Amino acid sequence: MGVIPGGRRLRAPGMRRAVIVMPSAFTLGNLFFGFWSIVSAFNGNFRWAGWFIVFAGILDMLDGRVARLSGTGTKFGAELDSLIDIVSFGVAPALLMYFLEFATGGRFAWILCYIYVVAVALRLARYNVMSHSGPHSSWFTGMPSPSAGMTLAVYYPFSQTDWYRLSLQYLDLQRQGLVVLMLLLAVLMVSNVKYPRFPAIGVRSVRGIIGLVVHLVLLAGGLLAPSYFLFPLALAYMLFGLARATILGLMERREPQLAVDDQLADGEDDGDEAVTDERRHRWGDRREIGE
Repeated sequence: MGVIPGGRRLRAPGMRRAVIVMPSAFTLGNLFFGFWSIVSAFNGNFRWAGWFIVFAGILDMLDGRVARLSGTGTKFGAELDSLIDIVSFGVAPALLMYFLEFATGGRFAWILCYIYVVAVALRLARYNVMSHSGPHSSWFTGMPSPSAGMTLAVYYPFSQTDWYRLSLQYLDLQRQGLVVLMLLLAVLMVSNVKYPRFPAIGVRSVRGIIGLVVHLVLLAGGLLAPSYFLFPLALAYMLFGLARATILGLMERREPQLAVDDQLADGEDDGDEAVTDERRHRWGDRREIGE
C-alpha cells in the first residue's frame, strides 16, 4: 500500500480486483446450484433439488450485500444477477414442480410451469428498470422472485413431514393446491403488492436489534428444523403482502366515502344554519311590526 499526499492509503490493485470479483463469484455459485437443482429434479432427487434452490437463494442474498458493503456494484453485475435468477428461481423451481407433480398431469400441464417462468422474467425486468430509475426502497414492488422460487423449493421437504400428512394430504388436494400456489406466486410477482426487504442488522438502534433477532430466528429455524420451518415461513411471507394490500385497499376505499359523507354533513349543517338565520330574521321583522 502507498500513501497519497492527502494522507489516504492506496489499496493494492490485487485486493481491489478480488473485492470486485467476489460478488460475481457468489452470483455464479447461485447459477451452479440452480443448474444442479435442474439435474437433480430430472433424476428424481426432489429433496436435494429443492435444497439446492435454497442454497442459490442464500448466495443471491450474499452477492448483493457484498456488492453494497464493498461499493463494487456494477451494471454488469446487476444484469448477470438477473439472468441467473431466471434460471435459479424461474426455470429450476418450475421444472422441479413439473417433474414432481405435473409430468403425468396431461399434455398441457407444462403450460402452468411456463406461465410461472414468464412471471419471473417479467418481475426481474421490471425490478431492473425500477432500481435504475428511483431511490432504494425498503419495500419490493411485487413478490421477489427468490422468495417465490424458494417457496416452491421447500414444498417437497415439507410434504414429507408429519405436519403435512396431518393437514393437507388427507384433503386429496395436492395437485390442485400446487396449481393454485404457482398461479398465485406468478400473479404476486407481477403485481404492485409490496413486500418488505430483510431488515438490516445492527446493535446501535432498535431497528438493527430487531433485524438481528429476525436473522437469528431464521437461522435457528433453518438449521434445526428446515423441513418443518421454511415452507410455513414462505407461505406466511406470501400471505403477509397479500393481506396487507387487501387491508390498505379497503381503507383507501373507505376514506373517499368518509370524505363524501363529511362534505354532505357540512352541506346540511350550512343549510340548517341558513334556515335558522332566516327564521331569526323573520321573527325580528315580526317583532318590529308588532305581530
